[in-house]
Amino acid sequence: MSTPPPPGLLDAFGAYESALLADDVSTLDLLSAPGDGTVRADAEGVLVGHEAIAAVRAARGGAPLRTVVRRHVQVIDAEHALVVAETEPAGGGRGVQTQLWQRFPGESEHGGWKVTAEHVSEPPPAIDARIWRIVGEPLVPPTADGPLTGQTVAVKDLYAVAGHPIGAGNPAWLVGARPEPAHAAVVARLLAAGASLRGIARTDELAYSLGGTNPHYGTPPNPGAPHRIPGGSSSGSASAVALGQATIGLGTDTAGSIRVPAAYQGLYGIRTTHDLVDRTGLVPLAPDFDAVGWLARSAEVLQAVGGVLLPPGSPGGSDELVFVPELVGLADADVEDAVLAWMSARGATSLHAPIGDLEEWREAFQTWQAYQAWESHGGWLRGDLDVLGVDVRSRFAHGATISPDDAERARQVVRRAGARLRDLVGHRVLVLPSAPSVAAPVATGLSLEGRTATVRLTCLAALAGLPAVGIPASTAEGLPVGVCLLAAPGRDRDLLALAAGTVRP
Repeated sequence: MSTPPPPGLLDAFGAYESALLADDVSTLDLLSAPGDGTVRADAEGVLVGHEAIAAVRAARGGAPLRTVVRRHVQVIDAEHALVVAETEPAGGGRGVQTQLWQRFPGESEHGGWKVTAEHVSEPPPAIDARIWRIVGEPLVPPTADGPLTGQTVAVKDLYAVAGHPIGAGNPAWLVGARPEPAHAAVVARLLAAGASLRGIARTDELAYSLGGTNPHYGTPPNPGAPHRIPGGSSSGSASAVALGQATIGLGTDTAGSIRVPAAYQGLYGIRTTHDLVDRTGLVPLAPDFDAVGWLARSAEVLQAVGGVLLPPGSPGGSDELVFVPELVGLADADVEDAVLAWMSARGATSLHAPIGDLEEWREAFQTWQAYQAWESHGGWLRGDLDVLGVDVRSRFAHGATISPDDAERARQVVRRAGARLRDLVGHRVLVLPSAPSVAAPVATGLSLEGRTATVRLTCLAALAGLPAVGIPASTAEGLPVGVCLLAAPGRDRDLLALAAGTVRP
């Protein structure tokens, strides 16, 4: 004979379910156990602590409509019980919600019952539209066997894929786009090397963002740091790779759009030397800074792609690792500690050399980038900026106000900064953080201050046209960060080889 549920438990369960469907965050918080030990898990990862769970609930905007079909209760003792609920989402399928309930004596509301641990399972979507615009099995097969046979590619929705329009992360752009007559140059080369195209992955609008929070299609998940932003603008490609839905994420990097998502999600990534890899068939943002890049879960796959897309040879140089304390110090303390530990384990030496006015460089970079972005897309946007989300709209609106004289002054600063950085790197490998912080919670997103701090660091490779390889590391708390290796123009293969020989901490 089964043990009857303790008094008040089913009432508390019913109140929880009602609050969930009504997005009654205050009641849900009340029914969740206080303290740092409360746990909630779902397909995107695990949240630990009442405060973290409450923050995600407050930001998500409610749960999908569903019906509890059946409940199963296992009584542990008078103050603990396990409740397993079978659910039927309004959209079909079946889900399961498993909750460990505890009664807190002295609390009268809802009988004192609160959830201390919860795991929610929902039927997965056929296609996660936050990650993919279109996907297939495969979407495009390889055109030949080669060194990438068996690899699958998530293509950022800026590259031409024959027979498909480019969406560029914006619905209005997609409506006006026609199917592409031919593959982008790098897409064709990947197919010829044996890779297949898994699908076309989401991007931030026109690649003009670093957060990965597209206002039209949603925020791709970050499995390396659940409920935190994925990093943009190559967000869809990065999430597809991190989730194992593709082995290669083809993206672009103008101001960090490979390096930032790689750092946030614990991936390897490369921004190639400017103009070294053919950009034919790629929607531009700021042509003086745009570069082809890709992501992978291993340095070996990252290097294999380089063997296909990069020209042979290297201008030469050493594998001597150096760092400039001023640059490493641009990162938050937890990221700085992780990068310093990585460098210490590999014998990197400190380089005390004058840098330049980093804030002047950042401002010049963003001015010249915005001016070029408006030159690239102002004709399409003029008079209709409202087709863009708020953040990207503000950047294009600023670009529209930059005069040719101001743009030229910024370009001259960019030119001088690039020369200084190339001299600084010389024949060595410069180590710095890929991004100055860990991924921000989805609830807050990447703030203006966070974006400014990120660009101050990530613009350095773009100013000098340098190759940059991101290697995953982690903070003491286990959050992903990136260690970035910079070298002289053309040394892309050297950096990939160095990364492939590096043991991940």
